[in-house]
Amino acid sequence: MTDLTAENIRATRAEDSKIRDRDLAEKLGISEAQLVAAHVGHGATAVAAHPDHIMAAAVGFGETMALTRNVSCVHEKIGVYENYHTGNHAAMVLTHDIDLRMFPSHWCHGFMVERETDAGVRRSLQVFDAAGDAIHKVFLRDEADLSAWADAQGRIALPDQHQTLTVAARQPAEPPKSDPKKADVLRKEWTRLTDTHQFLRLASKLKMNRLGAYRIAGAPFVRALSPGAVEVMLETVRDRKIEIMLFVGNRGCIQIHTGPIETLRPMGPWQNIMDPGFNLHLRGDHIAEVWAVEKPTQRGPAVSVEAFDAQGMLIFQVFGLGKEGRDSRPAWKEIVDMLPGLETVAAQ
Repeated sequence: MTDLTAENIRATRAEDSKIRDRDLAEKLGISEAQLVAAHVGHGATAVAAHPDHIMAAAVGFGETMALTRNVSCVHEKIGVYENYHTGNHAAMVLTHDIDLRMFPSHWCHGFMVERETDAGVRRSLQVFDAAGDAIHKVFLRDEADLSAWADAQGRIALPDQHQTLTVAARQPAEPPKSDPKKADVLRKEWTRLTDTHQFLRLASKLKMNRLGAYRIAGAPFVRALSPGAVEVMLETVRDRKIEIMLFVGNRGCIQIHTGPIETLRPMGPWQNIMDPGFNLHLRGDHIAEVWAVEKPTQRGPAVSVEAFDAQGMLIFQVFGLGKEGRDSRPAWKEIVDMLPGLETVAAQ
């Protein structure tokens, strides 16, 4: 159905206003960005997509909801966009509530969207990658500064407003990549890490990637967990009231929640965290591999639980919080150590 006109797309959207954009785009055989572009001049405005422009606009909106997702997990935080740091390779927003790592090369298409809903007009700033998949969205809340919205629209709107959009082919997740002949070198270099960010450089140097390295590293660096360990982890973090850092991302943006988990609400294949300033929606049936990982740093071991889908895509990472005066890392390690491993499940 890729020969749909913009008018056809708008008519289909009008017939079913409740369906989510991502689901409707899939149903129509187009990208989500193309669906939004079809509404340019009808509630959508094409805007400059670089984080410098998007964040300069978002800063003025007041309290918002920040949304970053991948195919298997949606991460939503309420807060204010402040403390933006630009960068050619990576940019950041650093606040307690909204904590983002952004990779500008993937910020390709941007839109300011106004949509009528049963609750009134819903305004959002949406960014997509070259394939038209969502990178990051900013949703205004009821108390938003609408003059700031109008000002931003005037500043970052593109001179040409088109209802059609050409997108690139979607790039598949990189499958696990490892070299068992280099396992000893991997383990030796692993012990020399002083920062978690050094790990990907190490894996790349050895012609591996994250999941490929985990598969051959072995103890004491990694432990394969049962996919069911994710549910146990979330419930135990909630019950013990410890603070964690929960990372969810895609190629263009990583969003981080720092704090406790209070309310878990499973619904079908979804596990949902429904807290006042933080919501998470996780497709548990997409989880194919889970790893407990320990990396040395200058501040002590960094222990994480990391989940991957069947294609090797990273769905999420969870770490213990290590801030001065709020160090949950020992309590977090206790939880990770008791999570069921694959060998435990096999033995039952």
